[in-house]
Amino acid sequence: MSMKITDPARFGRVAVVMGGSSAEREVSLDSGRNVLAALQARGIDAHAIDGIPALLDALRAGHFARVFNILHGQHGGGEDGVLQGALESLNVPYTGSGVLGSALSMDKTRSKRVWQSLGLTTPGFVALPRGADVHAAAKQIGFPLIVKPACEGSSVGVTRVFEEAQLDQAVQLAAKYPGDLLMETLIEGDELTVAILGREVLPTIHIVPKGAFYDYNAKYIAEDTLYLCPGLEGHAESELRALSLQAFDALGCYGWGRVDVMRDRNGRNWLLEVNTAPGMTSHSLVPKAAAAAGIDYQELCWRVLETSFREGA
Repeated sequence: MSMKITDPARFGRVAVVMGGSSAEREVSLDSGRNVLAALQARGIDAHAIDGIPALLDALRAGHFARVFNILHGQHGGGEDGVLQGALESLNVPYTGSGVLGSALSMDKTRSKRVWQSLGLTTPGFVALPRGADVHAAAKQIGFPLIVKPACEGSSVGVTRVFEEAQLDQAVQLAAKYPGDLLMETLIEGDELTVAILGREVLPTIHIVPKGAFYDYNAKYIAEDTLYLCPGLEGHAESELRALSLQAFDALGCYGWGRVDVMRDRNGRNWLLEVNTAPGMTSHSLVPKAAAAAGIDYQELCWRVLETSFREGA
């Protein structure tokens, strides 16, 4: 897919919405500053807006023609369908997935149910409403397992649990975040991620953290995480790319995003989640995959902004 739009004026005045009030505010601000600078460098009339209330005020006042959404997370992050619904009702075009794709992807439990119904592989899991018997659930899943909030991103509140003695502490951490919890089988193997841009699936990335797993620190702070891109080769690479697009489409996602996967010791791929507004910081994965495909950061931002023109628009 080559760039469809050549004149920056066609985008009109663009709001780059960032920050917000989710647990991922700081990451979003970092992403947003980078995106804003890239769009402006390409001659696009782009401006920063912090959070959803300020954005909606500006849109109702007629200040912007379209929105580049780089908010992350839920509850004031623009990744859970709430912002998308508001923009649809105001008839303002925006980047990325719509209401359904955003809401479904943010809810890891429901994402997994959709994939299961289609026969796409995802680790075994138990949904844990508040107050559920976590020890009974752990017996059902078996150790090792993972406990995490069902609706947070950036590895927020995630714990790997190898024995019963660690369980209560893991649940306590995850329960600090709003919503239900999710317990799933811990897949031991390689962590991979696959970026999607339009209908193009970019080269996979194999993430090799220095520590035990790819946590918040390894994602945003550590300088010693290795990223191998492409992460696989030959048939294994093309198979994972195809699975990732299937997973993305199954959740009704659109435009751009990132599919996170574990590949076990036997070479089987297990779907974890889809991010519909992935990070765009200097440590982020989509820019790395784009670079491997010959797409520099400024062009990547332009192409993401192009996704605000829905097909046939």
